[in-house]
Amino acid sequence: MGNNTTSTSGEDTAVWSADLGNGFYQNPIICADYSDPDVIRVGEDFFMVASSFNMSPCLPILHSKDLINWEIINHVCEKFPDSSYDKPRHGDGVWAPSIRHHDGKFWVFFGAPDEGIFMSTTEDPFGTWSPLHLVKEAKGWIDPCPFWDEDGNAYLVHAFARSRIGFKHILQICKMKPDGTALLDEGTYIFDGTTEHPTIEGPKMYKRNGYYYIFAPAGGVATGWQTILRSKSVYGPYEDKIVLHQGKTEINGPHQGGYVELESGESWFMHFQDKGAYGRITHLQPMSWKDDWPVMGQNVNEQGIGEPVLQWKKPNVIGDHKIVNPQTSDDFTGESLGLQWQWRANVNHSWYTIWDNYLRLHAIKQPTGVTTIYDLPQILTQKFPAPAFTATTLMNFTPKSYEDYAGFMVFGLDYAGIMLKKSGAGLNVIEFNGSTERDKPAVEQEKVVNHINSYTFYLRVDVDHKAICQFSISIDGNEFETVGEPFQAKEGHWIGAQLGIFCKNKVEEASTGYVDVDYFKITSNK
Repeated sequence: MGNNTTSTSGEDTAVWSADLGNGFYQNPIICADYSDPDVIRVGEDFFMVASSFNMSPCLPILHSKDLINWEIINHVCEKFPDSSYDKPRHGDGVWAPSIRHHDGKFWVFFGAPDEGIFMSTTEDPFGTWSPLHLVKEAKGWIDPCPFWDEDGNAYLVHAFARSRIGFKHILQICKMKPDGTALLDEGTYIFDGTTEHPTIEGPKMYKRNGYYYIFAPAGGVATGWQTILRSKSVYGPYEDKIVLHQGKTEINGPHQGGYVELESGESWFMHFQDKGAYGRITHLQPMSWKDDWPVMGQNVNEQGIGEPVLQWKKPNVIGDHKIVNPQTSDDFTGESLGLQWQWRANVNHSWYTIWDNYLRLHAIKQPTGVTTIYDLPQILTQKFPAPAFTATTLMNFTPKSYEDYAGFMVFGLDYAGIMLKKSGAGLNVIEFNGSTERDKPAVEQEKVVNHINSYTFYLRVDVDHKAICQFSISIDGNEFETVGEPFQAKEGHWIGAQLGIFCKNKVEEASTGYVDVDYFKITSNK
């Protein structure tokens, strides 16, 4: 057994590392918005899945050898199978998936609050996953988790979305076909959290020492706690116990996740913390068992409720493993986009081309009815990767129309950025910002702040530890001139703030304009 690590080269590692390199780790283990994580161990490998909401590709799959160092390895599917997601449906889509390994296959289930429960399988999580299969058409059924019992029976436990169905305090179990393709009944309510556990959701089901366990957070994403239900019967009655809360720490929530047992006998619990503009970042808690109840974190009180840890000894796994982080920077030298990138709607391959070590974003017309950047689908985004960082991109803009725009932004319910458009012999530099409330139209402003005579330029944003962002522009990559006032990043609809690059045409159908992106680089600004 070993806990030694060797660092990989490159700037990504310097931005944030959970692995302290001395046999210990710090939380969060992933300082980025991998919301609603679930995790499994298969042999010496760990696999994690997270929500993707309206973004595509959907359902990121991450891999680790030690539960601390994670890389994105795949997505379950490229698009959500509904054309209404060809435009951004903010906050809809893929909610709270679960991942399991059963019968030689990997399984991912998730709920889309307006469409129902979906499933996909594969024998190789690094390879192709089966097309999304609609297990149950239903409105308001969310957070599903499959469970296969030793007697061959299969079940699905899930929660409900009050925004769609009117309540959010009940968990339900349905009998399921063993192949996961359909439910065999309409379900049985097995727990009502109205009094003690309001907003109970995100159930994950396990069996250990003859008990059925359901791990389920309650009390709300930013303000709640981790609840454990247990019973000797699938259908209950279930006892309940709170095992993890914020206590005197700064780790609010602590919310929804999953647990794994190691070959060494250790148990660990992964969950998220709602960190505002930074999204729902991923934490790992040491876990043990007492009287067949989980014990999580540290400073466990007389009621058996623990607090999240900030640092802890790394999991006892086989081998030594390099320090890595989910990918961020991209020089576009591959044949496809890096796995860190997602579009704000179902991807359309006419939006971009990768060629000769460049990413070309085409000046595609805004869809009919789209009048603001907030609703623009062809924004290529990635997550905030650390508490503080600098993001820089080098662009070469070839506008063919005065309505062609290329830009760089920070996206959320409040958003801001820089975009450029043709003006005379050069380009106007435009500062823009906007804001919206959920399900309300965005209000947007633009202001020409400069003019440059070069079609090649560097755009940059510096983000500090309070998620305050300052944009700047440079012609030579050395001297940067600030653009606009400092901007306070804000979370989006169920997601954290995002970095985004885009090219668009406001009105014309057939512009042949484009911007070539040489690189997108994340560096430390500590």
